[in-house]
Amino acid sequence: MKSLGLKIDLHVHTCYSYDALTTLKEVVTYSKKRGLDGVAITDHDTLLGARKLIQKSKLLVIPGIEITSLGGHVLALNITKSIPPKLALSETVHRIHEAGGIAVAAHPTSVHKSALSQQITSYDAVEVINSAAVPFSFSTYLNRKLATRLNLPQTAGSDSHYAPEIGAAYTIVEADPDVDEIIQAIKGGATLPQGKPIPWRVRLRRGALSLKKRM
Repeated sequence: MKSLGLKIDLHVHTCYSYDALTTLKEVVTYSKKRGLDGVAITDHDTLLGARKLIQKSKLLVIPGIEITSLGGHVLALNITKSIPPKLALSETVHRIHEAGGIAVAAHPTSVHKSALSQQITSYDAVEVINSAAVPFSFSTYLNRKLATRLNLPQTAGSDSHYAPEIGAAYTIVEADPDVDEIIQAIKGGATLPQGKPIPWRVRLRRGALSLKKRM
């Protein structure tokens, strides 16, 4: 086991998300550039990006989905089959567990994102640092309070939709570089969330590229 733990960005989108620009090749390139040991690919309501990256790369990849439930967004980590969107939040979490994955409350207090109901107590962890959250510091503070109240492990992820955003936030996980062991370590609270907000110049560049892509 690494003494300092594994450095893993637990919330990464690829071009297989409708609103993201990052190619699979860029995920690998920027993960190495940022010194990450691995990433969780969490495209919106699809496993396709995660499956393709696992096939094409030696990068440590946790397959996941950011699922759009009726109660907000949930990160499903370490699942190998799709879970339909637009289900009740409790049903979504139940299906994640049935599929052998863990359910992480994604950006639960961010004012500009789809916030999760804070009454559900069947999460396995709370994403306390999300680099795309605005306002960043206040959202992080509220997320930590929520995780403490629910007595749940804390994670961090960049929520990157553009390659230079990868690794802005990450989770240090005390585990060997094995997906199942990493998931068990997260459930057991062997995590340390780290990170900072995505710089506004990077957000603006992404927005300009997204607009150009739609034209």
